[in-house]
Amino acid sequence: MSEIEIPAAEHTKAEIDALTAEFFGAFDNRGGKAADVARIRRLMLPGGVIVVTGPQYAAYTVEEFIEPRERLLADGRLVEFAEWEISERTDIAGDIACRFGEYAKAGVMDGEPFEGGGTKTMQFVRTPEGWRIAAFSWYDHP
Repeated sequence: MSEIEIPAAEHTKAEIDALTAEFFGAFDNRGGKAADVARIRRLMLPGGVIVVTGPQYAAYTVEEFIEPRERLLADGRLVEFAEWEISERTDIAGDIACRFGEYAKAGVMDGEPFEGGGTKTMQFVRTPEGWRIAAFSWYDHP
């Protein structure tokens, strides 16, 4: 009995899908569990770039991005929070890839339930340790 071979492009897309799901899961603190924002350090290149364009522009290093989110998701102000991808398009060329997608989010901030969403774009590179996020940017819909 021979093994079924998965085409390289399908395998690569599955790896990027898993990395993206792990990224979104880093912020999940539903059901009283602790969010694991620190995993972003493992998912991204150390010199990765993070940019939010709206509603207020800001650019972050990996550490500048992680620290305030760890605090917010752990101090009780933002609870029952999760965000997830609702659609995506991923283009792969050799050892680089770009993903453009829509996401939704929901939680309770300072006792008030909220829902929202936006658009994220992520750039990936294949490293000797596997696929990593080189940069991502997002825009929250008003």
